[in-house]
Amino acid sequence: MEFVDETGITVRSGRGGDGIVAFRRLRNIPLGGPTGGDGGDGGSVVFLADRNTDTLLPLARSQRYRASSGEPGKGNRRRGASARDVVVRVPVGTVFHENGEVVADLGRDGEAWIAVRGGIGGKGNASFASPANRSPREFTYGGEGDERRLRLELKLIADVGLVGLPNAGKSTLLSRLSAARPRIADYPFTTLQPQLGIVSDGFGRELIMADIPGIIEGAAAGAGLGLKFLRHVERCAFLLHLVEMLPLDGGDPVGNYLAINRELASYSPALAAKPRLVAASKMDIAGSESARREFAIAVGRPVFGLSAVTGAGRRELLAAMFALRKEVREGTAEGVEAEGGVP
Repeated sequence: MEFVDETGITVRSGRGGDGIVAFRRLRNIPLGGPTGGDGGDGGSVVFLADRNTDTLLPLARSQRYRASSGEPGKGNRRRGASARDVVVRVPVGTVFHENGEVVADLGRDGEAWIAVRGGIGGKGNASFASPANRSPREFTYGGEGDERRLRLELKLIADVGLVGLPNAGKSTLLSRLSAARPRIADYPFTTLQPQLGIVSDGFGRELIMADIPGIIEGAAAGAGLGLKFLRHVERCAFLLHLVEMLPLDGGDPVGNYLAINRELASYSPALAAKPRLVAASKMDIAGSESARREFAIAVGRPVFGLSAVTGAGRRELLAAMFALRKEVREGTAEGVEAEGGVP
């Protein structure tokens, strides 16, 4: 299925049914008591977060959602039927914007939001009867529906977000740790859309990992593909930054590491300050271990070593990820402190 993470739609609720004027007709009583019923309520348009939905593609294809109007009232004090609500299922993590402002954020499975509420049904003349007014002819029209133009944005919710330069090994790592099967090749931007995978530690614990297209320098200003998808790691509990120790282009691992941090900070200081782990990828290449030790000293933090080919370092990284997630949930995890704008 095609992945769509942003679209615009129009929603309109149904009009309420009108109340009516009616009287009881009996022999020898030309004008009996009032029996005009109320109109039914119009239908609303409701959005429901569903964990089994993972794209906004259906909404991109059908961009208008309109609920039906309520039926008018009937005689014998019978109320008109209310219209059914239109329920639209969206992925968990869908954010709704209107006129540049966030109006709803469905971040939990089963969470619902009424985007436009149906009009209230009008009152029939039976509702106006009183001892002083036994034959009322008053009634009210049903309330009008409402219409809104909304922009929907999907921000995937995962425990850990993978960040790094293109071809740093993020997709390969996701494929080795989970059942996800992202595209993998020896050229940049293999990943063209976010990928989610469920990672298990083999002891009943699971976490969700998100891989986004590689970030390049200048991404926060619109370069490359990473900027469009950075929103998908905004909600992650923590980040896993993958760095290639011996890049084929001869690049400097420390410089690459700092470049990614600058882009994260430029996009969102809150994102850049998230707790994180750092791992050196492709450690099966000769000379990688000494490069990893030098890199760890230069950045001043522990750096895990990983090899997708041999599986080395996988167990240690898994343990660290589950431990950090526990700390995040308990509120004891330390964020990244920025120095000169670069974490």
